[in-house]
Amino acid sequence: METLKETWLTDGLIDAEYKQYLLLSYLQSVRKRFSKIELYPYLSDLVAHYRNLVRLREDKALIVDSFPRELSLENLKNLELTYRKIIDDDAVMAELEAIMEFAVPQLKASLDEGAGIYEHVAAHCEIEPVGLSSLNNREGYLFITQHPHVDAHVYRYQLTIFENSQEEIRGLHTRFIRTTRRSLAQTFEHTKLELLRTYTDLPNPAVWLVSSKMQVPFQETLMPIARRMLIRKLSNAA
Repeated sequence: METLKETWLTDGLIDAEYKQYLLLSYLQSVRKRFSKIELYPYLSDLVAHYRNLVRLREDKALIVDSFPRELSLENLKNLELTYRKIIDDDAVMAELEAIMEFAVPQLKASLDEGAGIYEHVAAHCEIEPVGLSSLNNREGYLFITQHPHVDAHVYRYQLTIFENSQEEIRGLHTRFIRTTRRSLAQTFEHTKLELLRTYTDLPNPAVWLVSSKMQVPFQETLMPIARRMLIRKLSNAA
């Protein structure tokens, strides 16, 4: 099982033994990915499941919203009453509580394992500017390479900032440009000059290099880590 539905807790049969089997099957598939140093999207999924379950355990009223709407054939006006009746059922709530008490530490253990792998890989990665720094860091290029390969993946990036009433959320949009082969003649500085000549809409872009001393899966691990490292670097520079 590669994925676990967001509403897995309240979907279908609400039975502790069945839900435990469902969760353990999912976590087993996640650990297989972790054993291959493949972190994403599995690590982020674990974070979402863990946080959601902790919230539900702390505030049982939220369980009402987690029930899938197709479970009831009542019209929309009666849906809330239907779910309230389910929540008021002591037997159902006892099963849900048993499931959550089992699931939270299981998810936390897998989450800690994934986080440990992330920290280990990130500790072997470095980020540095290529050439002179730009005054505008919100848009530019990202080079990603890993030892001992001489190829570097080149991406164009744009930092996006969303603000809500509670926090400022930073995101990173990336678009693959090309792969370049590093050599004595083709340095990263030379690649930067080529990009300046090709994409004239960015006359003075920020260019960052993320290099890994480890060989890890690119799309599942190195690319997401490089993105997070760049977001952190740009946030600190803001």
